[in-house]
Amino acid sequence: MSKLKQKTVLRFFKAMNKPLSLREISDGLNLNKKDKGMLRDLLKSLADKGLIFNTRKTWCLVDELPVQKAVLEVQRSGVGFAIPFDKRRKDIFIHPRNFQDAWHGDTILVATLPGKKGKSPEGRVVRIVERASKLLPVKVIKPMGPGFFLTRPANPRLDFSLVLEAGKEDLERNTMVVAEPLEQMETNLWSGRVVRVIGQEHDLNVQEEIVKLNHKVPTVFPAGVLKEADNLPAEPGKKDFKGRRDLRNKTFVTIDGGQAKDFDDAIFVEPEGQGLVLYVAIADVSHYVHPGSKLDQEAMARGNSYYFPLSVEPMFPQVLSNGLCSLNPDVPRLVMTAQLHFDSKGNIKKSSFYPGVIKSKKRLTYAQVNEALYLEHPEAARELDHVLPMLKKADSLARQLLEIRRRRGSIDFDLPEPEVLLNILDGGLEIKARTRNFAHQIIEEFMLAANEAVARFLQEKESMFLYRVHPPADKDKLDSLFKLLANTDLGSKLPKERDPRSLQKLIDLSREYDLEFLVSRLVLRSMMQARYSPDNEGHFGLASDSYCHFTSPIRRYADLVVHRALKMALGDGIQIKTRRKSMKNIAESLSSLERVAMQAEREIMKRATIIFLREKIGQSYAGVVSSLADFGFWVELEDVLAEGMVRLSNIHDDYYLFRPEKQDLIGKRTGNRFYLGQKIQVKINDVNLDRLEVDFTLN
Repeated sequence: MSKLKQKTVLRFFKAMNKPLSLREISDGLNLNKKDKGMLRDLLKSLADKGLIFNTRKTWCLVDELPVQKAVLEVQRSGVGFAIPFDKRRKDIFIHPRNFQDAWHGDTILVATLPGKKGKSPEGRVVRIVERASKLLPVKVIKPMGPGFFLTRPANPRLDFSLVLEAGKEDLERNTMVVAEPLEQMETNLWSGRVVRVIGQEHDLNVQEEIVKLNHKVPTVFPAGVLKEADNLPAEPGKKDFKGRRDLRNKTFVTIDGGQAKDFDDAIFVEPEGQGLVLYVAIADVSHYVHPGSKLDQEAMARGNSYYFPLSVEPMFPQVLSNGLCSLNPDVPRLVMTAQLHFDSKGNIKKSSFYPGVIKSKKRLTYAQVNEALYLEHPEAARELDHVLPMLKKADSLARQLLEIRRRRGSIDFDLPEPEVLLNILDGGLEIKARTRNFAHQIIEEFMLAANEAVARFLQEKESMFLYRVHPPADKDKLDSLFKLLANTDLGSKLPKERDPRSLQKLIDLSREYDLEFLVSRLVLRSMMQARYSPDNEGHFGLASDSYCHFTSPIRRYADLVVHRALKMALGDGIQIKTRRKSMKNIAESLSSLERVAMQAEREIMKRATIIFLREKIGQSYAGVVSSLADFGFWVELEDVLAEGMVRLSNIHDDYYLFRPEKQDLIGKRTGNRFYLGQKIQVKINDVNLDRLEVDFTLN
C-alpha cells in the first residue's frame, strides 16, 4: 500500500474524467499483477469512505455522479429522509422500499429519482457507506432452538429482527442484550451474536443504557484523557493565582438543584451607590484544558454533558467536573468573572471581565433559598443567616432584570418540565412536574445577563467566537396560529406584529381567556431551533441582539470556546486564534451534538414514563389535548406529565374529520369536536416500550 496512495488514484480519476474499469485504472497507473490486489483493497477503502462508487463494471467518483452523501433518518411512520452532508441541498424523501437494507442513522449514497416535484425530492439508497451502529441493544422475543434467540432492536426506528447465537447462555424473554449484527438471512432478518447481557427491560438503569447505545452517548473516557486529568493538581496553588483578582473575601454562593455535583457558576451581589454590582464567577476550565490536548479533543467530540434520571455522562472526567473545576464551598477555585454594574432601576451601566480566584461561602439549593427567602421558615433563615442579606439584594436585582427583559419582548414559556423521582425503598418511579421557585429565576436572570454582556464585549472587540443564535419564528406557522386564534375570544385582541414582544403579549393575554395551553404550544412549535454560529444573527426568543453561552464550561464545549476568546480579548497571549472556517465547523458540530443530547434526554423520559404507567393501566386521569392528527389525538396528563394517544379507531360514536387549519377533529354525524387545549378525561389503555407509545381511551 506504501507504493500506491489514495491521492494518486483520486487524481487519476479526476484526470480521466469518466467512470473507469479495474483494468483501465491498473493500466493507467502502470501497475503490475502483484499490485492489483493492493489496488482492489485501496478502491474498497475509498468506497468505504464514500469517495468513489462501484457499479457492475466500473468505478466512479461520487462527486461526478448524480448521488449525494447523506444520513438516513427514519421517521416513526416508517418512511425516511436522506439528510445531505451538503447543507445547501434539500432533504430527500426515501420510501421504505428504496432503503436497500439501510438502517436509521446510516451514512448512505442516495440518488434522486426523476419526476417527483414538491417540497422534498424523492430518492433511493444506492449504497451504504457506513453503518451508524456496530452494536445494537435488542430485546429477546423468544427462543429459536438450543442457543438461538429471536430478538428485536430496542430502537423503534429499526424495523427488522435478529436471530442471535448466545452459546450456552439461557436468555429469558424480555431480556435486553447488546448484539452484533452479522449477515442478512432474508428481508428484515439478520443473524448476530450476543456481546453482553444488559438486564430486564423494565429496569430504569437498563433503559438508560439502551438510550446511551441508541444515541451513541460516550460512556468511557480513553486512558490518555484520564491520564491527563490525573496529572492535574488536586487544588490550585499560588502559581495559579498570578495575574488574577483575589475575590476570596466576597460572599460568593452557588445555587443549584439538590442532586447537582458540578458547580460551574457562583454569584455575589453588593450595593454601589443607589445601584448594585453583580459578580458572576464561572469556573475557569480553560486554565486547565488547553487547545489540542487529549482532554480538549475528547470534550469537543462529546460536545456537552448528557443528563439522565439516574446518571450523568460528563464532558470532562470527574476529577475536573466534580473536583478541580467545580466551585465547591470553602476551597479556592479559579474563575472567569463578569462584573456588571446596574443603576437603581436595573439598567446596566458598565461591565468588566477578568480572571479571578474565589472561595464559595455556601453551596445552596433552590429549595433552601425558597424556604429561607420566600417562605421565611425560621430554621432555614437561621441556617443562611450570613448570606441572606446578599440573597435579598440578588432577589431585588433579578426582579428588575426580568421586568426589563419582558419589556423588550423576551418570550417566557411557563411550561412544566417532567422530573423522574425514584423511591429508594421499593425502587418505584414517579413522574412529576419539576418544582420551580424564584430562586431558579435569580440564577437564570444572572446567567442571561452575563452571557449577553460577554457577547457584547467580544463583538465590540471583533473577536472570533461562538454566538448563540435563534432565528425568527416560522412565518407560515405563525400565520396559521393567528388565523386559528382569529376565530376565538382572542380574535379582536390579536397583536398586529409578529415580533417577540407581541408573541409574549399574546401568551399573557391567552391566560385571561383560558387559551394559554393552546397559544403556548403553538407559539412554541413555530419557534426555530437555537444553534451556535460564528456570525451574529441575534436571538429571537430572548429579543437579544447579541448573545452567547459563557456560564457552563464544565458541561458545554461552546462555553469553553467563549472563555478562550474572552481571554484572548483581554490580552492573554497564551490563547490560540481560531480561524473562521474552523469556528464554523465547531459550531455545526456542537449544534448537532446538542440535538443528540436533547433527543437522548427526551427518549429516556419517554421510557421512564412508560415504566411508571405500567402500574397505572385502567386508571383514569385528567388531561389536555396537546396535538392532533388524522388518526387520533395526543393527550398530556395534568398530574404526572405523561403524554399518550387516543386513537380514532377506539372512538366508535362517529367518523371524524381532521381540520388542520382549525386544529381540531370533528364528527361528521354528531358534530362532536376534539380540539387543541381541550380538557378531557382519559383512561390508560396500554403502554408499549418497544414502540415507545402510551395508548389512552376516552373515559
